[in-house]
Amino acid sequence: MPTEAALRFVGEPTWSALSGHPVVTDVWSDAHEVPHVAIGRTADLVVVAPATADLLARAANGLADDLLTSTLLTATCPVLLAPAMHTEMWQHPATRANVATLRSRGVVVVEPAVGRLTGSDSGPGRLPEPEDLLGHVRALLSSARSGDLAGRRVVVSAGGTREPLDPVRFLGNASSGRQGIALAEAARDRGADVHLVAAHVEVPLPAGVRTTRVGTAAELHTAVVAALGGAADTAGSVGTGPADVLVMAAAVADFRPDAVAGTKIKKTDGAPVLRLVRTVDVLAAVSHARPHPGLVVVGFAAETGDATGDVRHHAEAKLAAKGCDLLVVNDVSGGAVFGSDVNRVVVLAPGADGRAEEVAATPTLDKRAVAEAVLDAVVHRLAGPGPAAPDRP
Repeated sequence: MPTEAALRFVGEPTWSALSGHPVVTDVWSDAHEVPHVAIGRTADLVVVAPATADLLARAANGLADDLLTSTLLTATCPVLLAPAMHTEMWQHPATRANVATLRSRGVVVVEPAVGRLTGSDSGPGRLPEPEDLLGHVRALLSSARSGDLAGRRVVVSAGGTREPLDPVRFLGNASSGRQGIALAEAARDRGADVHLVAAHVEVPLPAGVRTTRVGTAAELHTAVVAALGGAADTAGSVGTGPADVLVMAAAVADFRPDAVAGTKIKKTDGAPVLRLVRTVDVLAAVSHARPHPGLVVVGFAAETGDATGDVRHHAEAKLAAKGCDLLVVNDVSGGAVFGSDVNRVVVLAPGADGRAEEVAATPTLDKRAVAEAVLDAVVHRLAGPGPAAPDRP
């Protein structure tokens, strides 16, 4: 539904050919069908991308001088506006006031991206990438429909923690955060209110979820405990109540230096001798403390076999020690999984006889499909005791 100005950028024949639909910009075409009312009433979601400074001003003031702004006044579904304009226009007090007005009415106005604009200009005001907009769309559509996690609060940790050695060096791991991000997106799309606690990740953070960024294991522990209780995150958002599910997909460092140098360690000082101390075991701490009854705790075990046992042996021992409800196990021998787009997991749960039982398993799948399989097991656990959840085809 282009505006007259949009047709100056892309001609009407191009819009028609690419969309396969006739292009209408005013309320007079097909007037007998009253399109400005019908479209607004029947839409599941209205997305305006790009939304110019002029469009934001007209929408905020309730103007209805074309088909698009008329539709915005009749839409009863969620509305998403994706601003795109020069930095000075985005930062102007008039635009900021219009955005505040729209948000106060429940319109979702996403923050523009920062980057190259027209000409040589660069700064905030760039249209967000299509993948980011798709994330917002999925979040809005999932919140408007009922999923099997609707009404549930899910906390997900993702990425690898980093323990500082000096101002420029750290002890870290190879986690990319892809599996944790996929879990947060999948939970969001199944209707959950998702709070992501993100350490170092190599992929974009998902839209439509609250996010707290952390660096170290101690920071991750603090953030997870706060999120489980519904505390405010760093952006000031407040959860609606205690969490129902914690998915600990982050790769949390087991050790940290016992002392952090205040200045960069110089090569001329010789090779430093490091003394390492244990970090907090976040999964075990939360599992055993259980901040509130009914919380389902899901742990992750990236394991390799060794002389003392195979991957399954170590995973079963970890399940017993951690005290979590479900343990997602993957074999990372030879560096497998880290940084990859695919994964293969087995989900274990404590059995009635005290032995671990397998409640789900996947072949090698993309990490989003693995996330769905893990959440299937979570949903089954939330529903109460019973037979194991079936494997996803």
